[in-house]
Amino acid sequence: MVTGSLFFQSLVLGILLGGLYALLAAGLTLYFGVMRVVMIAHAAFLVLAAYLAWDVHQRFGIDPLLSLIVTVPLFFLAGVGFQRLLISRLRPATVTMMSVLLTFAVALVIEGMLGFVYSGTQRRVQLSYSAASIQVFGAQVAVVKLIAFGLAALSLLALFLLLTRSRFGQALRATIQHPQAARLIGIDTDKVAGYGFGLGLATAAVGGAALSLDSTIYPSLHWHWIGPLMAIIVVGGLGSIPGAAIAAMVLGIMQSLLQLPMGTTWAQTVFYLALFATLLVRPQGFFGGRLAQRF
Repeated sequence: MVTGSLFFQSLVLGILLGGLYALLAAGLTLYFGVMRVVMIAHAAFLVLAAYLAWDVHQRFGIDPLLSLIVTVPLFFLAGVGFQRLLISRLRPATVTMMSVLLTFAVALVIEGMLGFVYSGTQRRVQLSYSAASIQVFGAQVAVVKLIAFGLAALSLLALFLLLTRSRFGQALRATIQHPQAARLIGIDTDKVAGYGFGLGLATAAVGGAALSLDSTIYPSLHWHWIGPLMAIIVVGGLGSIPGAAIAAMVLGIMQSLLQLPMGTTWAQTVFYLALFATLLVRPQGFFGGRLAQRF
């Protein structure tokens, strides 16, 4: 029987989970918004970042959060290089379809590399505060989940400020809304696309550090994440960062609440049901119209 306290506990956990989904989906929708690229390998980079955070902790005893000092700029540069060396070589007319195949292959390479280096054994970071929890309005919440949510919220705020308060953000939004017009007013859209891709991959670095705090990781874990993330950006509207954030929060909360009657495995089907319903009712997503253009 679902009690009121259990319902509230699941609601709080759903909000915390939705925050992490929102950060990762924002990065994923950025690729599509700027370059029409479907980045299947986004979740694989997420797991790679989680492994790097775990490795740093194992070798040097350093908190996984400190790995962000290295992984965020490293992933940003890797994203810029990825766009310049691989994505930019795809023909514009078929870039969306071919990017699926290309990034799918990259995801398999990353999974294979992680399996070769770290084996298929499941790994988990053990910290002094891993088992700690606090009371939040009567709900018992693990400290690591609060840290992961806070990290995701701060990253989303920084991304929002970068996109709305900087010249680069203006150039990026112009490129998302109308690439041809952006070029006419002097914006180097190729350079902006590279930096946008790097920004998207940097969100995977932050998400990976957050994931390593609270989850058991293994090389094929990215397949567990990429389906829900793809569903979120379709429901929110491809290319719409606010839409992705809102859809992530709503679906994250629904998943957490449905775990009470349905269990963990079946609760995840809410993402795919929402995906099918969106494609039937509003294929452009619920925030893919004017909201995407305004952002």
